[in-house]
This record gives sequence, structure tokens and C-alpha cells, in this order.
Amino acid sequence: MKGVILAGGKGTRLYPLTAVTNKHLIPVCNLPMIEYPLRTLKNLGVKSIAVVTGGEHFQAIAQYLVEVHPEIDFAFFCQKEAGGIAQALSLVKDFAGLDKIAVVLGDNIFDENFRDVKEKFEESDLGAMLFLKQVDNPERFGVADIFDERVVMIEEKPSFPKSNYAVTGLYFYDSNVFEKINKLKPSARGELEITDVNNLYVKDRRAGYYLVLGFWSDAGTFESRKVCEEFLRGLM
Repeated sequence: MKGVILAGGKGTRLYPLTAVTNKHLIPVCNLPMIEYPLRTLKNLGVKSIAVVTGGEHFQAIAQYLVEVHPEIDFAFFCQKEAGGIAQALSLVKDFAGLDKIAVVLGDNIFDENFRDVKEKFEESDLGAMLFLKQVDNPERFGVADIFDERVVMIEEKPSFPKSNYAVTGLYFYDSNVFEKINKLKPSARGELEITDVNNLYVKDRRAGYYLVLGFWSDAGTFESRKVCEEFLRGLM
């Protein structure tokens, strides 16, 4: 399995911290933000990782990762404009080849080790594995409706959620994910949405799920970054 970190965006919700550097190099507790999704992939045993980022600070994140983590085989891809998470993922098609991939959003922080989940996914006939977390405010997220061991529907920020299972920013996919991205049409905001990719797997009855038991949050706003820092300080 190969790894992908999606670290695009201008980080406007963390301005002015992002005025002179990439959002994913902003510190969360005592480490740059990108160290946490990187740790998630390293815990899976992934040693070849693609990083998709963009903006004028593209070189800064590449320089940081290569210098600090020489043990990892990195490939870097530039998302030139905001085209959505699925569009960013499409850029790594040649990198991924026929391998299965673990995709993590660059501002997502988990404390759980998912290696057992990875091994089960690799041995299964599933095309996608979605990582769900029970939350108090599901209307802010993509929300999964589940039955037995499969996801049966995902709704993006529904007014009346069918469950409180939020779809987190960690996904396992088979190589068919790029074919599915090619089938997408831009959403109302002009982007290719990862929820639409996931629902194509749901339609094929090939989307499984894992319920995240440990901590999960993004660190993309001042409020959520504070939540992450409070949790991480509690581990010290």
C-alpha cells in the first residue's frame, strides 16, 4: 500500500499564520501540522508517500519533508487551483499505479493505529474503507448511513442527518478510485467532491467502514487547532 497526503488549500481560516508559510507547516502543539497525518501513514507501515499541495509555499513543504524525513520516499504534486479533494487525488494516478492507497487529509489528526484495519482491507474484496467517528454535530460533516458491515449512503452536511457518524479525512482505496474520479461532474461549488467518489463505491456495494475509537479532529481552524493542542498536551 502507498500513502497520499492531501495538503492543498491556502489556509485562509488560519490567516495570518499562513501569510508566509504553508498551512500544513503551522505548528500544532510542538510539531508542524503535517507531521500528524504523516505519522498516521507511518503507523500503517507505508514508506512511499505522495504529497499534493499548492500555492506559493509549495516548495517549503517539500523542502521540510525531504530534510526531516530522509527515510521516506516522497513524490510531490502541485494542485494549481482549488478543484476539490477528488481532483487533488487524481493527480497521483501514475504514482499509485495498481497499488491500494491510504489517503489522509493534511490537517487531520488521529491517535489510533490502523494497521489491523489496513491488513483486513488488503485481504478483502472491498474497494474503499471509510473511517467514521461518532460526533455531536454531524450536520457539519459528510454523514454515513450504515447497515451491517457496509456503508449504504453518505450525505454531505445534511440538515437532518440519518446518523451521527461523520466521515473523517482518512480513506483506503483500490486502484479503481481514479476511474471513479473520471466519472465525476463538478459540484455546485465547481469542485470534484470526495463524497461523490465514496458514494460510487457505496453504489457498487464495495464500501466498508471502521469506527474510530480514539481521538480525531482536523486542525484547520483556530478553534479546532486548539482542540487538537489540548488533546496532544494531555499525552505529554
